[in-house]
Amino acid sequence: MESLVDTPAKQSPAPGEGASSTGSNFSRVLFSFRRWWLQDVVGTVDQTSVIEKRREECGLTERYLFMTAMSGGIAILGLLLSSPAVVIGAMLLSPLMGPIMGLGFALAIGDYHWLKQSARSLAWGSVMAIVLCSLVVFMSPIQTVTPEIAARTRPNLFDLMIALFSALAGAYAMIRGREGTIVGVAIATALMPPLAVVGFGAATLNWTVFSGALLLFVTNLITIALTAWGMARLYGFRSSLSERQSLFQNVAVAAVFVALAVPLFFTLRQIGWEYNADRVIRSEIMENFGGRSRLSEVASDYAAEPVRVSATVLTPELKPDAESRTERALIERLGRPVELTITQYQVGTSATAAQQAELSATRAREEAAAIQRAELLAQRLALVAGVSEDDVIVDRQRRRAVVRAKPLEGAALSTYRVLEQRIAVTEPDWRIELLPPRRALPAISFVNGEPDSSGLAAVDLVIWAARRLDSPVVLDGPAQQAERAAELLEEQGVAVTVAPSRQLSGPVQARWANTAN
Repeated sequence: MESLVDTPAKQSPAPGEGASSTGSNFSRVLFSFRRWWLQDVVGTVDQTSVIEKRREECGLTERYLFMTAMSGGIAILGLLLSSPAVVIGAMLLSPLMGPIMGLGFALAIGDYHWLKQSARSLAWGSVMAIVLCSLVVFMSPIQTVTPEIAARTRPNLFDLMIALFSALAGAYAMIRGREGTIVGVAIATALMPPLAVVGFGAATLNWTVFSGALLLFVTNLITIALTAWGMARLYGFRSSLSERQSLFQNVAVAAVFVALAVPLFFTLRQIGWEYNADRVIRSEIMENFGGRSRLSEVASDYAAEPVRVSATVLTPELKPDAESRTERALIERLGRPVELTITQYQVGTSATAAQQAELSATRAREEAAAIQRAELLAQRLALVAGVSEDDVIVDRQRRRAVVRAKPLEGAALSTYRVLEQRIAVTEPDWRIELLPPRRALPAISFVNGEPDSSGLAAVDLVIWAARRLDSPVVLDGPAQQAERAAELLEEQGVAVTVAPSRQLSGPVQARWANTAN
């Protein structure tokens, strides 16, 4: 006979007991993580050493000022030449990361003396870099907005995120003693190039460039400093602030991030809208021409009101109403007024015909660009020479431009030569000739029977002026030195007459033949 054995039934947990157990497990995990973080992570950081090293990099020292100046000079030259490699070199030299990180660490520990020291170093370095870059641009013959400059005039939310992630890496490397990472951080955040572009905007009085670059620099500066503050607090750097002051500090930091992110978000949204608008424009244009047509070129100016769009289409069949229909469709889809210009080239249906038409269109665009460039060159030459554009001779076939300058009060021959050189540097494919008025020729100084550095510069100026005016030159001075100067001038095709004096030493004075000068 089988015996029945009673087994205890499984008791279900009391209401709320499971949730309590889960909460207890989560609390234990959280406590364990906190203990691990404080003991094995924060506890291994030598805060005194980190703070001491950060303080050293925040001082207004000779090295800091010199490296800031050199970095600024390299950055502006790289931007003017549109050379990314040179710009990267300037980023690596820049010491601005030190005081910016110092701002964050000083804020985290409540050391306002250190905070003022970092702010002072950063302010002096920034102002010096801007002034130096402005002077370089002001004296440079190249003052055009290059792609490298334009890339730093329109910051958006992505730039803030780059600065944030880079600062996280940089602050971590500084705290954990892995400072080799700072090289990559310096390249990613690019503190000096925006400052150089600020100087460019100031020198050229371009408010759009100035304000855009300044916003990018301020974005990088504040983001790096506040991220360093957050990392320092996270790693337990001690602060003398009360709990209420710490709360206020946290709220202030969050507010600054939001204040930066909002305008940058709208800029990013505008850039995204423009990318989408480009796609819509191409789609609507081709919608009116069919599959056998080719869209050769599209250019859009979204800053204009209305938006200006120009396009070139290669098509087997000309569509007289395509421009008006496409314009109406773009206005409807983009929600903004649009002014559209479509240039149509009729081609055959074969691929060869389309390629030939595209080549012809390209040549036509190049010819139009060459004409426009020649007109701009004539305008610039007329401006520096003080004459009208009709007085400028432009030979596009031989790429030669000639203008006779009006006398400028107080201007020496060297002034006219500098004006010519400034334009010639920006037009390397052209031969620029600015014919100066007859002004006094310089004296040629000698040392030990040979022209010194000033004398050689005077010889070069005499050669330039004599060639431009096609005029002979007379040399007055000691016989031996006058003969030597005449040799140098004749080697360059200048007609020279020597009128030796009884003096045994002294400079050789050059003057125009048959003139009082």
